[in-house]
Amino acid sequence: MKNSSPVWKSLKLGLIVLIGLVIYAYGFQVTQVSLDEISSPRRQESLTRVLRALAHPDILAYDKKEFAVNTPVYVPCPAGSVSLPEPDTSGPYMVMTPSCAEPRSDVHVEGFNFEPTTTGRVYFIPPSEVTLNMGEFQTDTEGHFAIDAKIPPRPAEEIQNIRAITQQNIGSPHLTQTAYDTWNKIIETVFLALLATTFGIMLAIPISFFAARNLMKDVTSTLSSLALSLIGWPAGIWLGAQFAGRVGEFSATLTTGPWVDLASILVSAVIVYLMLRWALPQEEQQAPGLGTRAARLLVLFLAALVSVLLLFLLTKLGVTVGDSLELHLGSFSFLGSFVFSLSDILNLLITTLVALATGGLVSAIAGRLGKMVFIRLSGQPAARLAVNMLLGALAGAALFVLVGAGINWFYEINDPQKIYYIPGLVGALLGVLAALLTRNEDILPIGLVIYYITRTILNALRSIEALIMVIVFVVWVGIGPFAGVLALSLHTIAALSKLYSEQVESILAGPLEAIKATGATRLQTIIYAVIPQIIPPYISFTMYRWDINVRMSTIIGFAGGGGIGFLLIQNINLLNYRAASAQMLAIAVVVAMMDMLSSYMRERVV
Repeated sequence: MKNSSPVWKSLKLGLIVLIGLVIYAYGFQVTQVSLDEISSPRRQESLTRVLRALAHPDILAYDKKEFAVNTPVYVPCPAGSVSLPEPDTSGPYMVMTPSCAEPRSDVHVEGFNFEPTTTGRVYFIPPSEVTLNMGEFQTDTEGHFAIDAKIPPRPAEEIQNIRAITQQNIGSPHLTQTAYDTWNKIIETVFLALLATTFGIMLAIPISFFAARNLMKDVTSTLSSLALSLIGWPAGIWLGAQFAGRVGEFSATLTTGPWVDLASILVSAVIVYLMLRWALPQEEQQAPGLGTRAARLLVLFLAALVSVLLLFLLTKLGVTVGDSLELHLGSFSFLGSFVFSLSDILNLLITTLVALATGGLVSAIAGRLGKMVFIRLSGQPAARLAVNMLLGALAGAALFVLVGAGINWFYEINDPQKIYYIPGLVGALLGVLAALLTRNEDILPIGLVIYYITRTILNALRSIEALIMVIVFVVWVGIGPFAGVLALSLHTIAALSKLYSEQVESILAGPLEAIKATGATRLQTIIYAVIPQIIPPYISFTMYRWDINVRMSTIIGFAGGGGIGFLLIQNINLLNYRAASAQMLAIAVVVAMMDMLSSYMRERVV
């Protein structure tokens, strides 16, 4: 039998169908698909109740006025005939059958001329005026109701009462407290998403260039330059942190007023500007001498010192001004709080920024030194190999010791041999091995290494949902929208960096090659050849991400990340479905408005 015969094709088709049925049958078992619960009266009643509650969002309400209607009753029946006053039929009234009854006996209560389609309760009122619930009722369109109830065991010789209590709407409808709470939380949600998107793009844009293969594949380095750069990073970061710490301590000892701080900031800014103009001239008639270069380096160091001091003075002034504005602006006190928060954030970031800048500077200088060594030893293969082995060993040891310290922070090994000595030795051996395996003329593709490392980190961050991230940030900063901002910012960085980098990879190569042919630096190439091509899609991706963050911010509230999701999950847990319906309606409206806004922005800008 040939495989192409109709019989064989039919058998294969039947086998495929059978396998598919088996797979779906097992899927039904795993997911517990069953219609038994659907037909359950209890489930249907619960579903009806929930759907009706969701269809009546708690947004508008009336002021209520309570109305009570009494009808007399004997419990038990008195001796002889029973004489009760006739009800006033011009308004709401009730009739009980029979007109008197024994304790614990059943009676039939009917009401007439009540408010149509309203609910209420029937109570038994003994002489002590204690209200005893007998049941609830729902009037029809004609204001009539009828219920069967049981007389409570409260016998008395005098006349007692059965009272029907209803509530009627008065005045015009007004917004409920749920509506006000929903409005406050939906505004919080929108701005939560806005801040997360803003913070995310601030880091996603520079990271996207490191994650673009077409920009990083041409970045190469010699082993000596790479090794010295790796050594320079931790050394520079440590020096920068120490430098910023000393300047910060000095600025804290300056007891000055806000006006003096402002004057100091202005004078310092002018001084820094003049220093930079002299130390970094745009044009020079001849090459500067050794003394001039040394003087310029000294001036640059002094400019950096004054700049860091200026930043600390700026944060000090911002805190003072923020406090003053918060006290005197009244309803606009949030502006003072904003100035205070920005100053506080800057104060926390100064040391980190200075450390990173110093690390980058030291790494760049060390890398240039390594390149000079590579060039100087071009005719001496043995000496170059020896230098590469030494530098490779030092760089490998430093890198592995840092990794060991990071692992120790997570797992608290606290064993110097396992943290420093063994990793340092392994790193040194790998550095020597890299030098031996690298030919003297080889150029290492460090750009691709950075590209793969960046992509791996972004993929790892993107695989963790913001709902999981917010749990960590809630522990760090507490329950509230700030934790949601941090979680969404981190997820936004990972997502936008991927989208941005893929857009960079798809740009036209012509402008890039043309700018490179002019001898432009890498930074100039990015500014003049890359950025003009990526601005429209970057704006489109940013608007789309803001739309996503608005929707995600409703979910992270479930884990304490603030926003309307925090209120929504509370009402769901409390089975307050009318309030939950109001929040879901607000979410739907905001998402629809965000979609229209993003479409409008893309149409106008992109």
